[in-house]
Amino acid sequence: MDFVDRILTCTDCGCEFIFTAGEQLFFQDKQFKNDPKRCKPCKSRRGVQTANATADGPAAAGISRTETRTECSECGIETTVPFKPTQGRPVLCRQCYKNKMTAAPAAALTANAPETVAASDIAAANSSAPAAVAAEARRQPPQPEFPTTDVSMAI
Repeated sequence: MDFVDRILTCTDCGCEFIFTAGEQLFFQDKQFKNDPKRCKPCKSRRGVQTANATADGPAAAGISRTETRTECSECGIETTVPFKPTQGRPVLCRQCYKNKMTAAPAAALTANAPETVAASDIAAANSSAPAAVAAEARRQPPQPEFPTTDVSMAI
């Protein structure tokens, strides 16, 4: 099938633009059924506008989220959540959720901290034990040969 350049009218600005033979071939390859409605400047302007609308969240794009009123499982205050709570799972208010999220990384850091030797232990070892025992008390725990990744910290 031979394609020839066609002149179309933009639905936004009303000016005429050329729908080239190459563009028509591209449309056929992609199995697009309709001809373009907008010229290139209007198409790019519209793309920027829709990108800005979706970047500001679903409300900016005209999509409404369902909010459900429920009671916080931790503190008991009434709150709204953007989902329908399921039975048996705790529902937290914004403040309790923040507290839980900030407490979780801190607990993970202390759980993964290397074992340390107290200064008093080192002083006691230096004063009453031979030099080899004192050196052993000061030694750090061995580090792994290859760095390991904590799976709980991965996103």
